[in-house]
Amino acid sequence: MHSIVTIVTEYANRIQRGAHMHIRGDHAELVVGGRLDVRSAADARTALHSAVDDGVGDLVLDLSELDSWDATGLGVIMGAHRRAGRCGRRLVLRGVPPQMQRLLVATRLHRILAIEGGIGLESLPRA
Repeated sequence: MHSIVTIVTEYANRIQRGAHMHIRGDHAELVVGGRLDVRSAADARTALHSAVDDGVGDLVLDLSELDSWDATGLGVIMGAHRRAGRCGRRLVLRGVPPQMQRLLVATRLHRILAIEGGIGLESLPRA
């Protein structure tokens, strides 16, 4: 099993080679930036699973640097949520950008996922 420091280093190396997603942090809080999509899903899944498996308590996933996600990226987040639950942990989303909040509401996943501060439905951008 990789340590989170090793995984973050691997991502930093990929970013330097032109990758479009980055993850940094530890087993308690991770910051995800760039695009979480089909191209980055496997790497993101590895990092999130490692953080879930090797930590205790809440795992905060800070999405404030995330530019976009697609259905595959959302699936990675849901998989990490389920894995955290099986490990007796809770995945907590922080800094969810408004467009992504809108998607969570449209898919009703805002009712399942823990979102720090909740979602202000009235302030979400209209489609």
